[in-house]
Amino acid sequence: MTEMHPAFTAAVADLSERHRDEVMAAYAALEHSWQPLHESQLLALRDATLRRAVQQMLHPLGRTLVKVGPHTWTSGYRDDIARELSEEVLEALPLVDRAVFVLILIHSVAIPRSQGLIELDTWISSVPTTGEELNRYSRLPRTAVRAALARLRASGLVQFAPDRRPAQSRSSSSSNAGASYLPGPQLARLTPAARRRLQEELILAAGADTPLAAAIRARRARPSEEPARLTAE
Repeated sequence: MTEMHPAFTAAVADLSERHRDEVMAAYAALEHSWQPLHESQLLALRDATLRRAVQQMLHPLGRTLVKVGPHTWTSGYRDDIARELSEEVLEALPLVDRAVFVLILIHSVAIPRSQGLIELDTWISSVPTTGEELNRYSRLPRTAVRAALARLRASGLVQFAPDRRPAQSRSSSSSNAGASYLPGPQLARLTPAARRRLQEELILAAGADTPLAAAIRARRARPSEEPARLTAE
């Protein structure tokens, strides 16, 4: 058998060879799958003991299991690691990309959430934002919006919405004219704490002068009363 990375050894030390293979398969699938995985696909996600081993395998690498929905899982950065990386990632994302990304979150998540169309604690949406909305509200050159969308799609932060128009209508239009967009699969990798932080950032961006934004700023100015959870649950 191929020698295992030292970071994984302790996590699977007490498992049978078959169960070690199951845990390794689940780890690889979680880290590399474009979409979250259902428990039915992998024994190591269905079985609590093996799932704990997957969590122990992810932890030394700064990763953690993230429950996306009933019986559905992915992996993401631990909260303590995400806080360290957030500024670096923000600086790496061009300003125009951030503007387009925020518009998609507002029109596909924030507004539908306020209307009761999607669950409160999720950034997964089935309400698309059209290309025309992005061009109208961003007031950016269309070429800049198209380039930003291409970069956001490549990073998994944005994805095309399913096109339900008839095939003849799709073929007769340009690739951008009828396109609509949704938040991408990478948002499913956010932990509950990271989802809350993103929601707060959206409130601060869209309503900086509101009482809710003031409450968020005041809370952030106070030292945290809750110690950071550095160990996986």
